[in-house]
Amino acid sequence: MKVTSFSIQTSPMNSIDFGTLLTTIFVVVDDWYQEQVKKTTLIKPGVKASMSDSEIMTLVLAMDYLPFPGETQFLGFIRGNYQQWFPNLLDQSQFNRRLRKLDGMLEKLRRSWVEQLGGLSEKYFILDTKPLPVLGLKRDKRYSDNACNAAPGWCAAREMRYFGYKLVLLSTWNGIPIYYDIVPANTDERIAADSVLETVRYNDIYADKGFISADWQQAIAHRTGNRIWTLKRDNQHLQHSHALKRFISRVRQRVEGVFHEIQNTGRNPDSEAVAGTPASRLLNKTVDGFCVHIAAKIASHTLRLLLRRCFGIDVLTFQSQPI
Repeated sequence: MKVTSFSIQTSPMNSIDFGTLLTTIFVVVDDWYQEQVKKTTLIKPGVKASMSDSEIMTLVLAMDYLPFPGETQFLGFIRGNYQQWFPNLLDQSQFNRRLRKLDGMLEKLRRSWVEQLGGLSEKYFILDTKPLPVLGLKRDKRYSDNACNAAPGWCAAREMRYFGYKLVLLSTWNGIPIYYDIVPANTDERIAADSVLETVRYNDIYADKGFISADWQQAIAHRTGNRIWTLKRDNQHLQHSHALKRFISRVRQRVEGVFHEIQNTGRNPDSEAVAGTPASRLLNKTVDGFCVHIAAKIASHTLRLLLRRCFGIDVLTFQSQPI
């Protein structure tokens, strides 16, 4: 039987095998779990879970470092190649149920990495939104609870109508996601950003023209001390200097870079109907499943930055190798 493994490119000339990466992730996750969760949580009565929380979180983080379209294919790969490492590996349905229960814990783990990376001490941030389609506009929504939560929306940058949500992300200039929120697609970007802007104080935040309202910017400055910088519309009386325009434009390119890296690792947050490729399928039928998937995407991106800085492991590309 032909079995496929993966090597992880860490630099133009070096690579590590996926097993080494998997071990590194587990050690990072389990060290945090033993210190922050196990020592501070009362032992609950009942049968102990056969697969640990650390194992579940390790696999969901590693999942976005391989080009599998979904959990079923990824777990099949783990079962076929690393079964001895995870002897109590759950099936896809059980794995997904356990994962949804760990949504909050996964975010706490991610925020500990943000603090370790020094993201909370930054004074300059980037703010942007991204469409997150969950269903095609013509698809029957009777069997999905997204119908009661998601909404039709319009993405001006892509000139695209879609049904789903909007990701609001506040990140540092070097791509560390600080805070994020998920709102229905028809939510005004300025209203959507209110929750994430409350998490930082007295900083300079660069955003696109969706946040251009002077009244809204003044309200944010009065409430949080944050200064919002955006490009001006051509018909506005007051304009930025040429140098400031060029500076904001360069900062905006960093925004696109952060979203590009999050989007193009592992499973794509866009739906197949919009992106048009099999690898971008994301048609969650429950809001909980959708939210935990996005949480895993943001966490895996943050972990990539941690691996790069602390271990010299730069997860760049994935190459299949027959063994």
